[in-house]
Amino acid sequence: MLSIVIHSIWHTLLGFTFYYPLFMSYLWMIGALLFYWRIERHDPAYTEPPHLHTPPAVSVLIPCYNEEDNAEETLTQALRLDYPEFEVIAINDGSRDRTGALLDSLAAAHPRLRVVHLARNQGKAMALQAGSLLARHEILICIDGDALLDPQAAHWMVRHFVSNPEVAAVTGNPRIRNRSTLLGRVQVGEFSSIVGMIKRAQRSFGRLFTVSGVITAFRKSAIHQVGYWSDDVLTEDIDITWKLQRAGWDVRFETNALVWILMPETLRGLWNQRLRWATGGAQVLLKNARALLLPNQNHMWPLLLELLLSLVWSYGLLVITLIWLCDLALPDDIFPHLSSPLIPNEGGVLLAATCLAQFAMAKWMDSRYDKGLGRNYYWMVWYPLVFWLINTCATIVAFPKALRWGSGRRARWVSPDRGLRQGDNS
Repeated sequence: MLSIVIHSIWHTLLGFTFYYPLFMSYLWMIGALLFYWRIERHDPAYTEPPHLHTPPAVSVLIPCYNEEDNAEETLTQALRLDYPEFEVIAINDGSRDRTGALLDSLAAAHPRLRVVHLARNQGKAMALQAGSLLARHEILICIDGDALLDPQAAHWMVRHFVSNPEVAAVTGNPRIRNRSTLLGRVQVGEFSSIVGMIKRAQRSFGRLFTVSGVITAFRKSAIHQVGYWSDDVLTEDIDITWKLQRAGWDVRFETNALVWILMPETLRGLWNQRLRWATGGAQVLLKNARALLLPNQNHMWPLLLELLLSLVWSYGLLVITLIWLCDLALPDDIFPHLSSPLIPNEGGVLLAATCLAQFAMAKWMDSRYDKGLGRNYYWMVWYPLVFWLINTCATIVAFPKALRWGSGRRARWVSPDRGLRQGDNS
């Protein structure tokens, strides 16, 4: 009897863990193709930004915490923005290194640059809020302290605010700078085939799960209406996206708004990053779960369902792995003989082929923004082995962590792994 029950659980979970990513992959590809057909193919090359008759002024907000190695490069690039009227505001969030002195010296040399010093570390959400309250302009372009903003990015993002007063945020298209290691090269493909493709698909189907914290433009009045960024969540970018959309605002994805970023190139740094992302996603699920019971929030139901199913998928994979390990350790009369869920069979070949097709489509779409993506296609064979395992484990660990986090606990900065700087492509 026990054997029958275990067999039933095994096949149910095995079927779900196989078909769910397969279904989502085809859904993302269809959605991305719709986005490309409706929007992207009509845009000129990203070097030819749209002409705005009376472009509104913008404020570029750059929160900095212990950024003495990156701040000068980031701010100098931001000050090269090809836009009629803008200001750059650097927020020194209680840095313990020479960031403050470096920002002051840059402000003395550049009239467009203003520097705000917070007495002690408050976290990125509070730094952004401080910058937005001091900004002179309605459109806020927020980037990270190690990001290099494309000179044309403002034109591409601002056009959405000009054309539609219901647009509250426009997220850009991050590109990976450091590609000197296997992890860096795989992440180049990940940002195209996973991050970029999902954003295209979600935009086609109505709502984005999250803007990119490294580059997003906001309408200041919309941010004020929803109470600014939350300081008690680990991923303020996910949280503000949901707050805006639940309040009825529109959030868009602009593929031509480029920013070049540094990503982790060690397993420890990658794990810490993905754990933070997964914990932030779990916090959003817990914070917004009641929206499933509110008819006026039905526009958020697909995102909530996807988030919930992704969580179930990760724990389902954990359960079938544990069942398989028990099968190896216990006699056959207690456990039925089960094949390994980690060794590909015919279904695994189909899943791998779909994964490679998704990578190929995404690289084709992003090739107009990021030259040489085809060279990274070879490295994507490692993605399911390394990144699926890390992301799944991060999701499993993150949910209990999010339950323990509680409200009112402030999320502060951590020092990220920004990878090796040799061989940057910027």
